[in-house]
Amino acid sequence: MSVAIGTEAHGLGRRASARRRAASLAIPLLIAVLAVAAVLALGFGAAGIPLSRLPAALGLSGEGTAMTARDQLVLWSIRVPRIAATAMVGGLLAAAGAIMQGLFRNPLADPALVGVSSGGALAAASAIVFTDSRFGEMLRFLQTELLPLAAFAGSLATTAILYGISSRSGRTSIAVFLLAGVAITAIANAGIGLLVFVADDRQLRDITFWMLGSMSGVTWTKAAVLAPILVIGLIACAFIARGLDLLVLGEADAFHGGIDVERLKRISIVMVSAMTGVAVSISGVIGFVGIVVPHLLRLVIGPAHRLLLPASVLSGAILMVGADTLARTIVAPAEMPIGILTAAVGAPVFLFILLRQRGLASL
Repeated sequence: MSVAIGTEAHGLGRRASARRRAASLAIPLLIAVLAVAAVLALGFGAAGIPLSRLPAALGLSGEGTAMTARDQLVLWSIRVPRIAATAMVGGLLAAAGAIMQGLFRNPLADPALVGVSSGGALAAASAIVFTDSRFGEMLRFLQTELLPLAAFAGSLATTAILYGISSRSGRTSIAVFLLAGVAITAIANAGIGLLVFVADDRQLRDITFWMLGSMSGVTWTKAAVLAPILVIGLIACAFIARGLDLLVLGEADAFHGGIDVERLKRISIVMVSAMTGVAVSISGVIGFVGIVVPHLLRLVIGPAHRLLLPASVLSGAILMVGADTLARTIVAPAEMPIGILTAAVGAPVFLFILLRQRGLASL
């Protein structure tokens, strides 16, 4: 028996050592992969730019042909801001998912569960229908600007409602927060269904395309909206990482470990809502990034949030840049909604995770 125990301990030690090596290489490797994905994404799209012309288009060589001017226009006006915004959206969604999973101590947790995405989607659909109606025709020329503002406002309003429902006497119930999120998601979906029912063909097409998620039409202005939220989120992640690690042991153990659990809950909830809300406001509803990326990273580099959170940002960025590049090329010159691709990849992985958890829990 002692030999068997020693063999098992040796196997666990080898796996732990391999995980530590993977963790030490994770961030540099992910940065390199993201850089390669971004460079490749620069050349793909309806207006393709071969890699041989990229240096001139980026201003790294002295060529000044008419084709170079066209490539530079495509790159700096359309493609570079789109790639930057896509990477930030993926990073925000994945980081929000990692925080949610740590907060709920459940690898199946996802920001969409709390209704933030649905609240933003309802507000965006309302903006589409209202600006196309007789009452809102004076604001029709602002529809492009109103859409992300409405989605962000809807996400923040949803957060405020959820926080008010789940907080009592200065304490926040995570279980109530989750259940209230499920209820608000159902209400928001009912509202979206009503808007779809009253919408005309053009409004219905706009609502459907937005609900499927897309990074088309992204500008430098929209990318600039994402950047400060991402920077603030990364700074905040550094402060809550230890608390999320201890919270895995339970709220009582985290409290005795010196963590202000209620403060940690409030900060985490606000971060998840802000990250998801601003991402949804730019890209529309994109699912499964927040649940798949953090879970797969836990299997490779371990559960320590000090490394998991920045790795989730980078991995989410890689996934979204790759999916957006594929969405721009797979049916070119048309464009496939990116939510279709993330769902096609994420749903099978989600089912795998669910079956694995069921096996571990003997359910």
